[in-house]
Amino acid sequence: MEELIKPFRAALESLDRIAADNVFRQALERLSPIAAVEQLVVPALEQVGAAWEDGRVALSQVYMSGRFCEELVEKVLPRSDPDRKHQPRSAIVVLSDYHTLGKRIVYSMMRAAGYELFDYGRMDVDELVARALADKISVLLISVLLLPSALKVRAVSDQLKAAGAPVKILVGGAPFLFDAQLWRDVGADAMGRSAADAVNIVHGWMGEMP
Repeated sequence: MEELIKPFRAALESLDRIAADNVFRQALERLSPIAAVEQLVVPALEQVGAAWEDGRVALSQVYMSGRFCEELVEKVLPRSDPDRKHQPRSAIVVLSDYHTLGKRIVYSMMRAAGYELFDYGRMDVDELVARALADKISVLLISVLLLPSALKVRAVSDQLKAAGAPVKILVGGAPFLFDAQLWRDVGADAMGRSAADAVNIVHGWMGEMP
């Protein structure tokens, strides 16, 4: 799969939707949809995000890369129903960011593993805290792509604790991969490096909950 990441990233950075689609189709010939997304799309987007942080690509390229990938993933990953009563109430959200692909991948993987959760889409801190409290959420999965968004997890964690809400926060995204300590610094309870990680972590938490 390594040989496909470079041309896929090049297609994203040049905003060549057709070329990106062609490379993605090649990956699907070898792998399941989930595996193709995790082994091709995610690494390529992480590299694009890192290139932006280094000043090598424009923010518009990062944004459009995410949009292209969302369209590709929408075609191959299933949607889900929001609630299942026998499980602790859970939700997933993109925090103050415009890239929903990571959330989409985890959301689909959770469903494949038998879990259901509310999809909050994209929210900022105050809106997210209010919604989590109103929905009595026990497990909150937060996805980000850029560092400024990752740092806002601290405000979410602090406000939920101040409200007395026992919410477990699981974070994921490029900033947490680049800095292995960051999830602790922002007050999260765990960090997932992949969608499979997220499933395993939530499974462990649910086993501890009443």
